[in-house]
Amino acid sequence: MGKKHKASSGGRVVISHSTYLPNLIEILEKLAQYPNIQTITPAVISRVKSNTPKFRLKVSVPITGGYKLIARHRKSAQEVFVVTAMSKDELESAIAQILAS
Repeated sequence: MGKKHKASSGGRVVISHSTYLPNLIEILEKLAQYPNIQTITPAVISRVKSNTPKFRLKVSVPITGGYKLIARHRKSAQEVFVVTAMSKDELESAIAQILAS
């Protein structure tokens, strides 16, 4: 099992891999502080053909109890699973606030 980082109030980010996109953990820890976020788990990282010069994090599809997000930076993509009671719109809004700061 991986290490668990406890956010000050709200959810937690599960650290179980050794490789993450740059700044991903920092961003996820900010997201974990939002109410109604229980758990955030970064998952598979993969190479993709298209180049995304600026870091992006977007809601992909609903999963049981939350959503799958896709983090993109340069030619890498990483899946992130979020267990939350938030709606898709609320989650997208929270992500936009974090990325804008």
